[in-house]
Amino acid sequence: MADLFKANDIVLAAVEIEKRGEKFYLYLADQAEDSTTRKAFEHLAREEVKHKALFEKLYERLGKVEMPARSNEEEFLSYLNALVDSHPLFRDGDLDEMKDLIKTRKNAIRMAMGFEKESILFFMEMREFVPESEKKFIVQCIEEERSHLRQLNEML
Repeated sequence: MADLFKANDIVLAAVEIEKRGEKFYLYLADQAEDSTTRKAFEHLAREEVKHKALFEKLYERLGKVEMPARSNEEEFLSYLNALVDSHPLFRDGDLDEMKDLIKTRKNAIRMAMGFEKESILFFMEMREFVPESEKKFIVQCIEEERSHLRQLNEML
């Protein structure tokens, strides 16, 4: 079981979350009815691009680092998969299918807040599986996601 999954696999999931986040925020920017909201979503899309680049570099540095031994690694893998599968951008599929969910500015912002909260949770768990020397990068992303959550809350 010890080589069932690797730390860099989690980093690849983080890269995918950031890619989908960029696409999500650009979609919301395109749907925005006012320039202030559009600019805010465009800013968040650029932030996702920065995070994606950070995780891609982290992936290169990690190489084939194995996860630390766990008493029940299979159970943890199931939990980790559930975190990814329950993330709004993975769960809701194609952005065009979200149109009904984000018809209003408030609904779009609330969905974005859910995206940020799920990302924070994922990154908090991810932090436990990277070497000590790399944790600061994950913490930086967590703090930025928290900042995004505050910005979105102010937009409401």
